[in-house]
Amino acid sequence: MDTLSYKTKSANAATVDKKWVVVDAQSAVLGRFASEVARILRGKHKPYFTPHVDCGDNVIVINADKVRLTGRKMDEKVYVRHTGYPGGQRISTPRILKDKSASILVEKAVRGMLPKNRLGRQMYRNLFVYNGPEHPHAAQQPKEIKL
Repeated sequence: MDTLSYKTKSANAATVDKKWVVVDAQSAVLGRFASEVARILRGKHKPYFTPHVDCGDNVIVINADKVRLTGRKMDEKVYVRHTGYPGGQRISTPRILKDKSASILVEKAVRGMLPKNRLGRQMYRNLFVYNGPEHPHAAQQPKEIKL
């Protein structure tokens, strides 16, 4: 047997096949849904996954306004941020964020599940979240995925 035929394939920017996928968030639990979306964004579902390369697909999330949280998290979970000024700690709940725009909830959940570095920021740019069932990416001919 020739041992050279068993070389490990390592993807790079030129060899990666990036596709467009549509995922429906209708009545999906936020955390479980976000982890699947992050997996697709990262490219872990592909046989040639390479940790240091952006080999994930472009993901379009529709119906983000219909995502749900279990238990009493809608009122009791808190998102904490700081303005940078003394006494500038700001706290918001998922209900407050959903009133502004429901897509913020999905974006924050997915972003927290991606790597915290330059590669993670690049992967996050491949996520497109929309509150309704329509999206402007029909020209990319996205494939619908059932999660």
